[in-house]
Amino acid sequence: MSSTESIPTMARSVAESQSEMNEIVLPNDANVLGNLLGGRLMHFIDLVGAMAAYRHSRTHVVTAAMDHIDFIQPVHVGDLLTLKSSVNRAFSTSMEVGVKVWVENTQTQVMLHVASAYLVFVAVDQNGRRVRVPELKPVTAHEERRWHDALLRREHRESEHARRKAARKVSAAADQAGS
Repeated sequence: MSSTESIPTMARSVAESQSEMNEIVLPNDANVLGNLLGGRLMHFIDLVGAMAAYRHSRTHVVTAAMDHIDFIQPVHVGDLLTLKSSVNRAFSTSMEVGVKVWVENTQTQVMLHVASAYLVFVAVDQNGRRVRVPELKPVTAHEERRWHDALLRREHRESEHARRKAARKVSAAADQAGS
């Protein structure tokens, strides 16, 4: 069996892998202004994204990329975070997961959307070799739109990767010529 083969599995719906986690923002999570550190929020986003990828693939997953993140509103010490994730699309061994983050001010009971992100996870076996993941079957129109948009983001990531690779070759050649 090659590193990308696995036992065939049936396609899964988005609902089967959706994940949610909640966190209270504590002083050790914040900067001197009492706002949640961006890196700490990114950590929470990575965790809840991995939960959805793991549920979809039913194997180990590693974070390959955080494709995009928007910090929309500050989050303060004492606020409650709710993070929700779902697989947008499954490719052969990778999955794009979307994460949305809301904050609840416990005193006012106001909920605000504070961040969104797209992450790419790769399914691996115990030896770190890539393994195939089940297909994702979108059910609703919203899931279908996210499924199509995920392919566009993947194409953009691949073209950007190729552009950066070509730029590194040009830079290396220029460095070599200047030596």
